[in-house]
Amino acid sequence: MSLDHLHATVSALRNGLTSLPLGSAMDNTETWQQKFLQSGEPGLQDIAREIGNLQSLLTSGALSATAIGHSLSMLGDQTGQVSANVDEELKKPLTELADLLRRHGAELLAHAEKSKKK
Repeated sequence: MSLDHLHATVSALRNGLTSLPLGSAMDNTETWQQKFLQSGEPGLQDIAREIGNLQSLLTSGALSATAIGHSLSMLGDQTGQVSANVDEELKKPLTELADLLRRHGAELLAHAEKSKKK
């Protein structure tokens, strides 16, 4: 796992989901997915599968805030679990990434819920 790539991902997510162009987001998730699939670690492979799900949701044409929110929340939870068992230099950025994913997921879910009530 590249520490520079991890920091770049965290930095991009700090600016909010809509600040990421879809093409950049897809490239970023593709890179992570390939690394995690090849890792041989079940926890990382689970994250890779959920990244694949997120990519499908983002390219489906009909974006669902609820489905994307659930996927981001799931990725946050999975990332949080993985961060418990990593080297100290990775623990802080991975924990921040997990928190950002959960927060953005929760925001999308709240937005979707509000939209339903209108």
